[in-house]
Amino acid sequence: MNDPLISLVDIEQKLQQESPQKIIKYALSQFENIAISFSGAEDVVLIEMARNYRPDVQIFCLDTGRLHSETYRYLEKVRKHYGIKIEIMTPNSEALHKLTTEKGLFSFYEDGHQECCGVRKTEPLRRKLATVDAWITGQRKDQSPTRAEIPVIQNDTLFARPEATLTKFNPLANWTSQDVWAYIRMCEIPYNELHEKGFISIGCEPCTRPVGPNQHEREGRWWWEEATKKECGLHSGNIPSPKI
Repeated sequence: MNDPLISLVDIEQKLQQESPQKIIKYALSQFENIAISFSGAEDVVLIEMARNYRPDVQIFCLDTGRLHSETYRYLEKVRKHYGIKIEIMTPNSEALHKLTTEKGLFSFYEDGHQECCGVRKTEPLRRKLATVDAWITGQRKDQSPTRAEIPVIQNDTLFARPEATLTKFNPLANWTSQDVWAYIRMCEIPYNELHEKGFISIGCEPCTRPVGPNQHEREGRWWWEEATKKECGLHSGNIPSPKI
């Protein structure tokens, strides 16, 4: 950050009142080595906003090897639409081989999704974040009970390099799903075709399914587990506990 005398709490309180565009502008003005994590509707909104301030901002995606074919087509559609580079992060081959050899391809249905997500998502993310000073995500407070208290800026102690600081921005924290989709339609932003098939929150193919009327968007993720466990490890270590 440019001014070490200003605390992160002070900055967070100020940014809470700002629009996502201003939060992104601030993030890009403070950090040269910063990246956007891209996978879905919220994240492509971030790309649309960020290109107005820095068209060449780093963008990366986690390819777990288990994504829907529609998602792979979507990644290519976004790459061509914006004329950008998307860095694809893949799992460590040895760790993945060990997991699938010892437990098969669907162990998460029996012992929870954390181990599989750790290999396919968390480790590749940690590898990428070890190369940057800040990152931008599409988290929203209304996505799940576990995200109800997320700030718009925070010190990411989970993925920071040893003796280094990693700053995490959540510009859409105060937006709703309706806000996101209104922006997508207004700007004619490309979106994953799975959204037209009843999918709202989209992850890996075996762990994602469409939701029915009046179901919360995260109910389609890891549907065999309770709502408080619907995190893959990418954000859970940085999510404040809900206020009681």
